[in-house]
Amino acid sequence: MINRVSMKQFISVRDIGDLKAAVDEAMEMKKDRFKYVELGRNKTLLMIFFNSSLRTRLSTQKAAYNLGMNVIVLDINQGAWKLETERGVVMDGDKPEHLLEAIPVMGCYCDIIGVRSFARFESRDYDYNETILNQFIRYSGKPVFSMEAATRHPLQSFADLITIEEYKTKPRPKVVMTWAPHPRPLPQAVPNSFAEWMNATDYEFVITHPRGYELDPRFVGDAKVEYDQMKAFEGADFIYAKNWAAYMGDNYGQILSRDRSWTVDSRQMSVTNNAYFMHCLPVRRNMIVADEVIEGPRSIVIPEAANREISATVVLKRLLEGLKG
Repeated sequence: MINRVSMKQFISVRDIGDLKAAVDEAMEMKKDRFKYVELGRNKTLLMIFFNSSLRTRLSTQKAAYNLGMNVIVLDINQGAWKLETERGVVMDGDKPEHLLEAIPVMGCYCDIIGVRSFARFESRDYDYNETILNQFIRYSGKPVFSMEAATRHPLQSFADLITIEEYKTKPRPKVVMTWAPHPRPLPQAVPNSFAEWMNATDYEFVITHPRGYELDPRFVGDAKVEYDQMKAFEGADFIYAKNWAAYMGDNYGQILSRDRSWTVDSRQMSVTNNAYFMHCLPVRRNMIVADEVIEGPRSIVIPEAANREISATVVLKRLLEGLKG
């Protein structure tokens, strides 16, 4: 029997509480995804997308249906007024509505709000203050959860944790998160969040990347940072590949390297402990990872993606229970 654990918001690992209890709840949910279908009856989820999505959109919508909820999906850049997000501006451009009016209006039509808004790379302070997400938390009057924000992607990280717990063969696996090249600068949200969640476990956790790609120390925490990728991979049980743009100083949001030797292929995987390969998807083949690795028998990217439905179901269940608290 799952104990009731309610939440008022979900934006980081701190909101999930005890990790073992959360994983146990996820495993129980996986056995019967519709066990709490009455919990969300006559409740409405509003999913707001400032950025594109595939897994997040589909998995979160499916999770809401598992719980009996109605779902409204709003794409801010398609079919909605362009929204001004800055305070104090003269709105004489192409944005006829301000987020400060739009947010409370959105709150009138739903019970829970999910927000997806990436880093813009225009200002590190703007991104790392989570300006858009925090405005929803402050002004909507409804429980808010992150469907990926500028600095974190907690639904993905929760699914990653569930996946590792399913596939690990020893209590304390070695998990390595590796930077890999990409043709475009990508936000640090996924690596930040993955690091934050891994640091909340008792796993052996290593981060490897070229010099200049150091993440915010708040997310690195006590993880070991290794600049030699091959050394980092030695004896690893799980390899989590991800690109991210530079965080530090004036290089914020920039590409410093496209070194293809960091692409995860059979060379790197050969020194692991027959490691499983993970990636949040979408993935640039033969940039992030070679075909033979992502198509190989130790690739678990599809089960990992499938667990997005489970992580979202647990989060929405707890948010619904928070409405009753």
